[in-house]
Amino acid sequence: MYRKEIPDGFPKNFLWGGATAANQLEGAWNVGGKGLTTAEVVKKASSRTDLSEMNVVTKESIAEAIDDKTDELYPKRRGIDFYHHYKEDIALFAEMGFKAFRMSIAWARIFPNGDDKTPNEEGLKFYDSVFSECKKHGIEPVVTISHYEMPLALTLKQNGWADRKTIDAFVRYAETVFKRYKGIVKYWMTFNEINAATWGFMGTGAVDSNLSTPEQLNLRYQALHHQFVASAKAVQIGHKIDPENKIGCMIARMQTYPKTCNPRDVRAAQLQDELNLFFTDVQVRGEYPEYMNRYFKENGIELSMKPEDEDEIKKGTVDYLGFSYYMSTVTSGDSKVEKASGNFAMGELNPYLEASDWGWQIDPVGLRVTLNEYWDRYRVPLFIVENGLGALDKMDEDGQIHDPYRIDYMKKHIIQMKEAIKDGVDLMGYTMWGPIDLISASTSEMSKRYGFIYVDQDDEGNGTLKRYKKDSFYWYKKVIASNGKDLD
Repeated sequence: MYRKEIPDGFPKNFLWGGATAANQLEGAWNVGGKGLTTAEVVKKASSRTDLSEMNVVTKESIAEAIDDKTDELYPKRRGIDFYHHYKEDIALFAEMGFKAFRMSIAWARIFPNGDDKTPNEEGLKFYDSVFSECKKHGIEPVVTISHYEMPLALTLKQNGWADRKTIDAFVRYAETVFKRYKGIVKYWMTFNEINAATWGFMGTGAVDSNLSTPEQLNLRYQALHHQFVASAKAVQIGHKIDPENKIGCMIARMQTYPKTCNPRDVRAAQLQDELNLFFTDVQVRGEYPEYMNRYFKENGIELSMKPEDEDEIKKGTVDYLGFSYYMSTVTSGDSKVEKASGNFAMGELNPYLEASDWGWQIDPVGLRVTLNEYWDRYRVPLFIVENGLGALDKMDEDGQIHDPYRIDYMKKHIIQMKEAIKDGVDLMGYTMWGPIDLISASTSEMSKRYGFIYVDQDDEGNGTLKRYKKDSFYWYKKVIASNGKDLD
């Protein structure tokens, strides 16, 4: 009788680490020849729970932001000054034992206007130094080419990804960094949470605030199509430049449950799930799924494509599937229900789950469900590149930061990862978000802290920027050292 052995833990080469983004971390927004980005014209939100503000951008608000030469209203301009602290921060990651550091390259630091004739050498040298520091500590960089930012000049010139010309600008940028960091960076992702393109400006760099709902939706899916083509072209070029490159996609996973066993609820959840799986269907399977045809028709979406686009998408499928997982959602056929917010998605409250200070419902088992669904559907290596807990961490009188809630959150999710591996899932790594406190993507506040490392800076930018180790720092160090065995 044949029976295959069940894995009893994480693979030996498992990529433990943490994840960040240039626009939330680096600062130095007007240093080293860098151009202004779309992330740096979005104001700090007035509400912690209204996530729509990050996409409410108009031509007038952009003009106002350009005239404002400070970072007072635009926290992503200052980040946590990783630009000048990267050696210290990477050394702290190394002390925890990081195998991988997920980061992004700021497009506008390489091509300030997005389509400049030559790249900005000072920007390239900055990342030379960052990668050199990673190598010194034995940390594998995992690089996102476009993470919620693009050169603002492309928005002003051609409304960002709404224009097909942006494909060529992106591909040239991707080719530049592939060549520059050949043999230095092995793991890449083209776009962060590519499904954000359907939510608006943060994902598309296109102003659509004054359009009707059908026009707005059409523009966003058109922008998304351009990103699909750009990603596919970049994957092909990246493989040609270095066959050792592993290039993945990245999606914000919205695991959806039906509220009840009522078939209407089940169908509503299935539809929501399809709208999320659509992105990985395109990037992993290499084709637009049939189920989207009806959605496009019923929502008045007509995409403009070139004859060769579908062939490009087919040839440019990714090597692995990266995704963020923070929470699950509940859906029913009844729209008159109490909602819960989280990671830009709105779903019904799940009475079986607890929630974070920001209303994000905590569902570790949902991570195992997601891993199994992805593995069954795609059969490519999976990479959890974001997962974490934003909380109101406080420093006590002794300079200590006790965060048992974060340890509990991560412990429960890692246990479910281990269970998924036993289920047969090929899981290649886990880079939690974010290992050091940084500016929130959705609200641009500092108070929403995710890190193992506390940064002395408040929402107004006041503070010493000194780094402090939280209790979770020592816990994660132990987790990595034991390859996920010691979770106590």
